[in-house]
Amino acid sequence: MADAVIDTHGLAKRYGKTDALIDLTLRVDAGEIFGFLGPNGAGKTTAVKLLLGLARPTGGGGTVLGAPLGDRTARQGIGYLPELFRYQPWLKAREVLELHAALRTVDGGARTPKQAIDAALADVGLADRADDVVGGFSKGMQQRLGLAVALLGVPRLVVLDEPTSALDPVGRADVRSIVRRARDAGSTILLNSHLLTEVERVCDRVAIVDHGRVLASGAITDLLGDSTVRIHVTDLPGEAVRALAGFGQAAMGDDGWLSIAGVDTDRIPELVATLVGAGGRVHAVDPGRASLEDLFLRLVRGGETPRTDA
Repeated sequence: MADAVIDTHGLAKRYGKTDALIDLTLRVDAGEIFGFLGPNGAGKTTAVKLLLGLARPTGGGGTVLGAPLGDRTARQGIGYLPELFRYQPWLKAREVLELHAALRTVDGGARTPKQAIDAALADVGLADRADDVVGGFSKGMQQRLGLAVALLGVPRLVVLDEPTSALDPVGRADVRSIVRRARDAGSTILLNSHLLTEVERVCDRVAIVDHGRVLASGAITDLLGDSTVRIHVTDLPGEAVRALAGFGQAAMGDDGWLSIAGVDTDRIPELVATLVGAGGRVHAVDPGRASLEDLFLRLVRGGETPRTDA
């Protein structure tokens, strides 16, 4: 088994009378891209603050890079891209990286600090804008600069909070490539994103959390399985979805696709007939596996038993 880069047990955080995090037990192994998912208010931001030493737990504990939570030395090995960040608009892109290299004492490994900065800028597609001031950057370019800061010097752990939020489809594809290259270069990636299709494409394993607890964790292929039918249906009464329990675990997505996990493929014609009989109009049937979004919705809405590989 690979070494644990993040390992927490019963991690909890209370602010006054509010439990922001209740019982987070999580393991992220070296060399993987790990998706950290959950609805707003699930405790993800609180968990990241605890992992980075920006807040202290009120219960439980854990290690990051083999050191106790909050260890200052371990923090030198972490790169971080927060969801909301701003750099001084009068600084040049290169100067932003020089500042962060000094703060984190980035030595570039086998390269000089300048070479490490040049490599980070090139990796995110900003090599030709290195000497331009940040104030003239678009939102997408600033997001790329934030990625360069997080990846500077090939940190052992990189924490990315919504890294594709300001990017177009081309930019998101570029970020997926950047993240994979960082993993291949030796970094372990903790990725927090609401774009579940992006997570499904790039992550090796994921954890879905809600109300401070892990509802599911493991390899995406293991969590999704291959026995889910997706049906595009309109005009279906809400009570009809609940009546499908005899076929499997049903959930209606916001895009009009109904997913039924665990359904016997021999019963698909009967399932379609049931939907039509309930007043639904069936437009398409996809017997493939569920998407990560399907699993996410079933778990956070309480429609599936939590399961983890811990």
